[in-house]
Amino acid sequence: MVSRVGAVSEDFRKLALGYGLTTAEILYRMPDHPSLLQTYVWQNYDLFPKFPALQDFLRFWQMTLEGPLYSVRVAHSKLIKPAELRAVDGVFRLH
Repeated sequence: MVSRVGAVSEDFRKLALGYGLTTAEILYRMPDHPSLLQTYVWQNYDLFPKFPALQDFLRFWQMTLEGPLYSVRVAHSKLIKPAELRAVDGVFRLH
């Protein structure tokens, strides 16, 4: 593994630009058995609220794959955010 000073990974760059981890649970109908639903989980860094990477993937799905989409459920979380601090009353003493 080669380490370069000043080299930043593409993933870290995206996080610094406001991207967050997006997970989509995609339900689709089986092409040969339309009454059955299958699950596919997609995960990538994406921008809230428009989700351009997810939109591109869903366009690719509809144009290329045979299984018609039934539903898409999305969860998103920013990984770089302000620290969450909370005041705690009490004193803890160690020996």
